[in-house]
Amino acid sequence: DELLMRTQTSAQEGRDMEAHDFTKGPLKMISPGVVYRRDDDDATHSHQFHQIEGLVVDKNISMADLKGTLDALCRHVFGPDREIRFRPSYFPFTEPSVEVDVSCFNCGGTGCR
Repeated sequence: DELLMRTQTSAQEGRDMEAHDFTKGPLKMISPGVVYRRDDDDATHSHQFHQIEGLVVDKNISMADLKGTLDALCRHVFGPDREIRFRPSYFPFTEPSVEVDVSCFNCGGTGCR
């Protein structure tokens, strides 16, 4: 009754920004973790899933930097043959933002049952 399981990984970003010494360079971080939502399980939803957030704070950083980093991360984690899709998305606490889709390891994106 006293425990709340985390619904997102964003809390780590704030702690890292407060602790980072920007006189020593930019902040670059990846925050992976298991998160929980109040969803009914079906073919495309689960009450538990893995979320990965990335954050870079520096001058002259562009969306191209973010996309390149996320593409490299996804190919390293899921394999070089995966198709990667970036979808612009709105989150009230970040801008700009994207969601990343990775093709299925099993069917390659042709459609599993």
